[in-house]
Amino acid sequence: MVENAPLWTPSAERMASAPLTAFMALASERAGRPFASYAQLHRWSVEDRENFWDLLWDFCGVIGEKGGRLLADGDRMPGARFFPDARLNFGENLLREAGKGDALVFWGEDKVKRRMSWDELRSQVSRLQQLFLSLGVKEGDRIAAMMPNMPETIAAMLATASIGAVWSSCSPDFGEQGVLDRFGQIEPVVFIAPDGYWYNGKQNDVTSKVQAVMAKLPTLRKTIIVDYLGTAAQAVTAMDGAETFDQALAPFEARPLTFVPLPFAHPLYILFSSGTTGIPKCIVHSAGGTLLQHLKEHRLHAGLFEGDRLFYFTTCGWMMWNWLVSGLASGVTLLLYDGSPFHPSGNVLFDFADAERMTYFGTSAKFIDSVRKAGLRPIDTHSLATVRTVSSTGSPLSPEDFVFVYEGIRQDVHLASISGGTDIVSCFVLGVPTEPVWSGEIQGPGLGMAVDVWDDDGRHMESGKGELVCTRAFPAMPIGFWNDPDGAKYRAAYFERFDNVWCHGDFAEWTEHGGLVIHGRSDATLNPGGVRIGTAEIYNQVEQLPEIAEALCIGQDFDGDVRVVLFVRLAGGVALDPELETRIRAKIRSGASPRHVPARIVAVADIPRTKSGKITELAVRDIVHGREVKNREALANPEALELFRDLEELKS
Repeated sequence: MVENAPLWTPSAERMASAPLTAFMALASERAGRPFASYAQLHRWSVEDRENFWDLLWDFCGVIGEKGGRLLADGDRMPGARFFPDARLNFGENLLREAGKGDALVFWGEDKVKRRMSWDELRSQVSRLQQLFLSLGVKEGDRIAAMMPNMPETIAAMLATASIGAVWSSCSPDFGEQGVLDRFGQIEPVVFIAPDGYWYNGKQNDVTSKVQAVMAKLPTLRKTIIVDYLGTAAQAVTAMDGAETFDQALAPFEARPLTFVPLPFAHPLYILFSSGTTGIPKCIVHSAGGTLLQHLKEHRLHAGLFEGDRLFYFTTCGWMMWNWLVSGLASGVTLLLYDGSPFHPSGNVLFDFADAERMTYFGTSAKFIDSVRKAGLRPIDTHSLATVRTVSSTGSPLSPEDFVFVYEGIRQDVHLASISGGTDIVSCFVLGVPTEPVWSGEIQGPGLGMAVDVWDDDGRHMESGKGELVCTRAFPAMPIGFWNDPDGAKYRAAYFERFDNVWCHGDFAEWTEHGGLVIHGRSDATLNPGGVRIGTAEIYNQVEQLPEIAEALCIGQDFDGDVRVVLFVRLAGGVALDPELETRIRAKIRSGASPRHVPARIVAVADIPRTKSGKITELAVRDIVHGREVKNREALANPEALELFRDLEELKS
């Protein structure tokens, strides 16, 4: 690769055919002036949000009544209301396609392969819709799923949305307490779970966990067990109030679907984002905001056409699942994979791409890095001829891995590094298919997103690392948090740092090409492999062990990713031996999830805390990374920080 040159530049043919190019022409007409660059289009999209989002609605053919007003209280964040008079249904917009072509293609490792046509999907959604209505599910009720990324999960979500109920999901590898910390807050009326799941070639039965969760969700009217391992019928015999998926649907024949027209801001999803204290926050996202934002990202930024085949490697506990599913609204086929991406070899996702003519290959930065380090070269072993875009998220993609995509996976491909979060169920910064790709850089801010990088005093930074902010409201902002009636938790999460400005908690930096580099979290939230988890969930498990006096957890930047490091202050007379480390990891794995398990456990004599008694994760993280610690005067025991400097245990 030539230095100081882009890794990839779109061809003239590709630029001419891109949906973004067609949209730019319409936007120029709407604005009454030509747009010669993406930067000019972006500037208009944030300066004239009403016209931008109005045009996007029309361009993407949203099904619904737009209403008279486009934006009310647009200067308030939170508080702005997009399309306040609109009525639409999220499920109807995703099920607009008809016919017998593939809607969904599913691979469950090397164990299960299935396909579902659009007609079959609509049929299953119809039967689920009737089931939910027979159970008395109404607008605003919650349906919770602890499910693999499989067709039944998508059908159940669409049926939920069709009647105006609220969907929430996590993956089946979460521990009992991890599930209850989430679903226990939202009081679901229906719970959907599998009999188990496959991972790395092994069966994982979850029936005992499902029973335990059911027993602690008193609002449930029905539990539905989806057959994945072939043991669902046996599993439900031990569960009072549970039926298999087939049993539950048996009374209902497919019939024409009905869709309840709902306000733009009607709740659609509850997602969970963990913090450093307490149980996970329940983030409520709107149907209209999610739909419009995802249509924008799929059509304009991902460059999807009707009939494309969209893949993202994700679980149902990550917002990328919600993002993936919305691809149906653009008339694409969804390619679903559940299990380990390295079973039976690191080639399975590339096998999937060739076998199913994948056009958009979405994965994590960690996966790309692991493929490179494993010495795999799909460019030599696979065709990948249909893949137009490779997308990476979850953590920053290193410059080495940018180069590897072009040298080791496919040369003529749009590499779209993207970044956003659970908080907005979408992206702040992402790919621009008509612009060059530069090593290590995300191409630009999303249309309609007034993204900037600010210093500590709230001033724009032309260069250097600062806080990623969004200075104007956008439709995909959450409605709020569950059980936060006055909005105090919501405001504290994003708007406390800068008044009326969204502060996302990421370190970011502008580049000379108008792109951005994300440098990781600026708060204490952990982000291993791109999955945001909170330290509180780890403490809740570890501190149940009598050998642990207290604990502190950080994310350490290591080997192109973030790894979880757990520091423990032990009870008197206790040593951190391999047996105790094993028990700590097992406790976290079973009580929270495998993602919460630390890569390193280190015993320390003391843990720094503020004068009010709160442990100081950010200060420890700064010391571990060799950065200056601010506000040492706020610490009751600042000398304890030296216990964390230059630790041998963290050098490998």
